[in-house]
Amino acid sequence: MKLGFCIFIFCIFLAAQTPVPTADTPVADSFASARLLLQQGKYDDAIARLQEFGAKNPGVKGLAHEFGLAYYRKGDYLKAIDSLKQATAEDASDKEASQLLGISYYLAGKPALAIPLLERAQSWFPSANVDASYMLGICYLQTEAYDKARGAFAAMYGVPPESAASYLFTARMLLRQQFDPQAEEHARKAAALDPKLPGAHFLLGELDMAKGEIPGAIREFESELKINPAEAAAYYKLGDAYSRVQKFEDAERVLQRSIWLDSTSTGPYILMGKVLAKKGETELAVRSLQHALSMDPNNSMTHFLLGQAYRDLGKKDDANEQFKQAEQLKSSGQER
Repeated sequence: MKLGFCIFIFCIFLAAQTPVPTADTPVADSFASARLLLQQGKYDDAIARLQEFGAKNPGVKGLAHEFGLAYYRKGDYLKAIDSLKQATAEDASDKEASQLLGISYYLAGKPALAIPLLERAQSWFPSANVDASYMLGICYLQTEAYDKARGAFAAMYGVPPESAASYLFTARMLLRQQFDPQAEEHARKAAALDPKLPGAHFLLGELDMAKGEIPGAIREFESELKINPAEAAAYYKLGDAYSRVQKFEDAERVLQRSIWLDSTSTGPYILMGKVLAKKGETELAVRSLQHALSMDPNNSMTHFLLGQAYRDLGKKDDANEQFKQAEQLKSSGQER
């Protein structure tokens, strides 16, 4: 799940916890007006409205909370932190301000400060929000509290903290944070706890590929397929590994299996084109790469490989057109 979507869902959740004041007072009216502007995406207008109100009514209770919410929604997390700290100092029972302060610390790259606030939020709503568990788990990872991180991810996915699955989930999160040695350690623990756990050997294969240990990667992907023989991604990764040691026949065989299982991914078609070109089957390579382009016309690598294939076939004009498109995608920043 992408972070932006996580935050969006979390905002909806928080909004449900603390309603806009409804009393018929100038304070309630001003706060409600500012929140309406926030809902409309007019963050600067909302902040200006609060500033105008605050200049005329200094020290009004709840104003710091509203400023914190406005700056948070705008994405100015440092200013949000200042206001939300003031809001929680004014009212220690302000759960929304406390939650938003924890998230703001997280988004500002201050995980150690975020942890106690996110822990408190989980104690208030232990099963209400998965995104809070994710943020807390990432904060634990960034502060090297790996056992606590595993507990957070276990809660997030509803598995026991000492289970093989919890170690695998943590390994995945560690890999996303580019903590490769720790990811490998947790993945090996997962595989040791449950040798038939789907995904553990796949992750270990990915890590071996990243280190350039291709024979090890091949063993891991082959082990994964013994456990999970219908995993299209494992065939694709195994094909990549075979191609790197020039086992092109083996690569073609497993890539075709990947495509048969999942025809929606462009990766196997692109790699198949590359492998077929290496085998000298250039016409077939062109067909595979053309299919990949029909699925994703903005992939500069596909255009480049197709250009090479056309060049090998003596189709200079077609080759130059593909090289031109590849270069245009790179220079425009649209490449994938």
